[in-house]
Amino acid sequence: MNYWLIKSEPFKYSWDQFKKDKKTGWDGVRNYAARNNLRDMKKGDLAFFYHSNEGMEIVGIAKVVKEHYQDPTTEETAWLAVDFAPFKDMKKPVTLETLKKDPFFKNMDLIRLARLSVGKVNETEFFKICDLGGVVLK
Repeated sequence: MNYWLIKSEPFKYSWDQFKKDKKTGWDGVRNYAARNNLRDMKKGDLAFFYHSNEGMEIVGIAKVVKEHYQDPTTEETAWLAVDFAPFKDMKKPVTLETLKKDPFFKNMDLIRLARLSVGKVNETEFFKICDLGGVVLK
């Protein structure tokens, strides 16, 4: 399994709205590195759902339910979308400030590549953030 982080501005698409919708296509990504991360996602992979710009915190975990396909928001074949479903709420949101203060996370995409909308998370980072957020995965 691979782990990821997807970003959304809560005023555009929040975790609460995602939970109400029960599933969403992650489309509109127009950055090649982020697109490549979408391409590499596999059904069942988990991704942190991060509120960007306002809140700036990891608020939940999503699960990949459909692997990459042509982004329906464009006719350009270079761009992809992936479908996600909500998986778990973070019991306690994990803020960007918390992650930046901990040297353990200094190489994480969220810290190093702050503008990247779809980033990689290694397994150790993923489970440490789960611990910080009060989430236990079995």
